[in-house]
Amino acid sequence: SDITQIACDAVVSPANSFGFMDGGLDHALSERFGWHLEKKLQAMIRELPEGELLVGQSLLLETGDSVVPFLIAAPTMRVPTNFNIDTSVNAYLAMKATLVRATRDERIRSVAIPGLCTGVGRMQPVIAARQMYQAYKEIILGHRMHFTAFSEAQQYHWNINPQGKIWTH
Repeated sequence: SDITQIACDAVVSPANSFGFMDGGLDHALSERFGWHLEKKLQAMIRELPEGELLVGQSLLLETGDSVVPFLIAAPTMRVPTNFNIDTSVNAYLAMKATLVRATRDERIRSVAIPGLCTGVGRMQPVIAARQMYQAYKEIILGHRMHFTAFSEAQQYHWNINPQGKIWTH
């Protein structure tokens, strides 16, 4: 169904590190909640010490909407691009940031999350689902990562996105 019409506590904006919400799903969210939300997000980002919302971080905004009171901005890319996103672990990082943000706020019990990186980023849905599920297992189910060797961390990373490159030479 239409993610902009689902009744939930929060919906996820897979925006970008600078809060531009004028394309893809973000455009639909801006139409749904009002364009002032983009300006509010950009103002919050400017106040961050880094001056941008890094992939793997998230912010929570009130929408002013009674059906969907919150928006979680969790960028899947630094700037809108379709280059190298499909081979990244950005869906995993954005999902992890989303779940961390949602679990730390008692007002959020339900979250509508799109297929992260599958739009503009062109990540295969099966890869995005694998990454999102891995983040879910870690944050919601408490399956902690523990590596005793670099090779284990490397294998874990590759398992999240087998299309990703670990070494180029």
